[in-house]
Amino acid sequence: MRDLGVGFGYLMKGQRWVAQHGKQYGWGLLPGLITLVLYAAALVSLALWGVDLVGWATPFADDWSSPWLGLFRGFLTALLFALALLLSVVTFTAVTLLIGEPFYESLSEQVDISECGHAPESGLPLWRDLWISARDSLRIVVRAMVWGILLFALGFVPVVGQTVVPVIGFCVTGFFLVEELSAVAMQRRGIQLRERLALLRGRKQLAWGFGAPLAVAFLVPFVAVFLMPGAVAGATLMARDLLGENDSDGDGSRDAVGGQDDDDAAAPRIPRT
Repeated sequence: MRDLGVGFGYLMKGQRWVAQHGKQYGWGLLPGLITLVLYAAALVSLALWGVDLVGWATPFADDWSSPWLGLFRGFLTALLFALALLLSVVTFTAVTLLIGEPFYESLSEQVDISECGHAPESGLPLWRDLWISARDSLRIVVRAMVWGILLFALGFVPVVGQTVVPVIGFCVTGFFLVEELSAVAMQRRGIQLRERLALLRGRKQLAWGFGAPLAVAFLVPFVAVFLMPGAVAGATLMARDLLGENDSDGDGSRDAVGGQDDDDAAAPRIPRT
């Protein structure tokens, strides 16, 4: 249980770090603001034209009598909007990190420099880093969506759906948030998706302590934008812990594996716990 508190501590340390580095914090806000505007526009459009979209997709119900037609399409519209909200929560971090790759890369590097005097580099060109980040984010989003749909369905189970399922949902969402956020620091160290997941699975409580409170906070409008820079900073500190760099003599970084996919045998492997 100690790791729960340690994980939450890294989240707080990250927020304190950006509070002490105003310039880094200011630049780190821009990607979140851009993503927020894009998502808000999409959700408002869905709210305005969702009924028309459902009507277009269900022409077989045009001849249904009242009130069944209204109930059926109203239910589908509400379900569509709920799924859109779920997808927004699941993908917000991935899209923000992708848009803000250069911003968060610089922020994460500054955190490393403040801790040990230097920052590991991947040695890859920017376009390659963006491609790997987008590819890995898509894989994580697919995993998160599968979990989200399963938990959404279990939410209709009496009692359990209103008590246990939400807690599991925040833990699952938090785990994937931590993976996305820590990827900024770990990708610079040549650590691929498979290895990152193995590290986090080995210390799930650490990931939950960091990610679950963040997942709850991200449900509040605009909060994600303001917490994202500190979350990246805290995830970098946590990544150093996962890799044992905080206990090293100041040079705990691994050699970057440039140009390697997570399926390449040349990438060094971390044993699964």
